[in-house]
Amino acid sequence: MTSDSKYCKNCGAITKDSFCAHCGQRTSVYKVSFKETIHDFMDAAFSVNAPLFITLKLLLVNPGIVLREYLEGKRKKYYKPVAFFILTTVAYLLIRSAIGFDPFSDTVVVVEDTQDGQLLTKARDFMLFNIDKLLFFFPFTLALFSKLFFYKKYTLAEFLAVSFYLTGMYTLFTTLNMFLVVWGKKELQPLGMLVMLVYFIYSMVSFIQTKRIATILKSILVFILSYISYVAISYGLSYLIVLFQNS
Repeated sequence: MTSDSKYCKNCGAITKDSFCAHCGQRTSVYKVSFKETIHDFMDAAFSVNAPLFITLKLLLVNPGIVLREYLEGKRKKYYKPVAFFILTTVAYLLIRSAIGFDPFSDTVVVVEDTQDGQLLTKARDFMLFNIDKLLFFFPFTLALFSKLFFYKKYTLAEFLAVSFYLTGMYTLFTTLNMFLVVWGKKELQPLGMLVMLVYFIYSMVSFIQTKRIATILKSILVFILSYISYVAISYGLSYLIVLFQNS
């Protein structure tokens, strides 16, 4: 290997060019950064060239492999995390419309019939109707609390990439759960959340690979705190929008 040769982090081939002649991935791949994450969002979010089904399969059976290898530089091998998140969100919207799922059918928040109570109800309804847009906050809260609890492992930007993958899986679980709610029982609506909690724990254990009991306990706290923060931000933003619309 000469001084001007480069090592492809995706397939391991040696090349002198900016792109690997074997797999096509660029050779200037370093740690995941916010710049790259934003670039993923802006550039070819819905590209079908990436191996979507391989990514989805591994995220189901062994998510740790996808998460570690993507952060280690094997970007060409997997579907990009932001694109994966957007694709699953679009699938959720299309299926929700196709099967006639009503997000208001099982709301549990009840408020008094006062002016303030009506604003709270409108804020709740706004949040549920626009949940696909507000879901974008969930990867950020998930990444933030993951960094707080697993701070020595990876950077915040790397945890954000991981969170986009995992939130995409959460959207898929929610999408599948809609069929059970529409064609089964409304009481099954929280099942998607429970499945995601179990999946998140499994993913973090597979991803971190050290101190399993500690990782499980931290994962439970990360998920609960992240979800509460996501709901609080979404509801607070919805309330401000409704308040502005009624002012």
